[in-house]
Amino acid sequence: MRSFKHLADMKALVGQNIGASDWITVDQDRINLFAKATGDEQWIHVDPVRAAAGPFGTPIAHGFLTLSLLPEMFASAFEVQDTRMGVNYGLNRVRFPAPVPVNSRLRGSFVLTAFEPLEGGAQMTVEVTMEREGSAKPVCVAESIGRRYV
Repeated sequence: MRSFKHLADMKALVGQNIGASDWITVDQDRINLFAKATGDEQWIHVDPVRAAAGPFGTPIAHGFLTLSLLPEMFASAFEVQDTRMGVNYGLNRVRFPAPVPVNSRLRGSFVLTAFEPLEGGAQMTVEVTMEREGSAKPVCVAESIGRRYV
């Protein structure tokens, strides 16, 4: 994990990679729990026997499950020591260029693309590229907007 002392120091890092997350394994239990929580229990995600005969040869994670890993990835990629809290402000765009087969290991790489001072903090736009171990193609590319307060 990269550690930055002051939020204001982040402004000079626009255009740079500010961290990479730990690896996260997306196993069938995580997929099943996400399916139950969201009501998206499509067979391609939750039925290993049927999915084995499907287009990917195995169950795959939901795209929104992949996206939902962002907070966990952010938490292990970098910290800004003088912030007291951060909030998710939204996303500008999200793409899922490749599937996430069950038992894949994923990690995120974070590039700061914009820094805008706010009263009491700053808004940071970060391009996140999630990679799957052993694959050349990313599984998710998202532009995440967060606000951090000192």
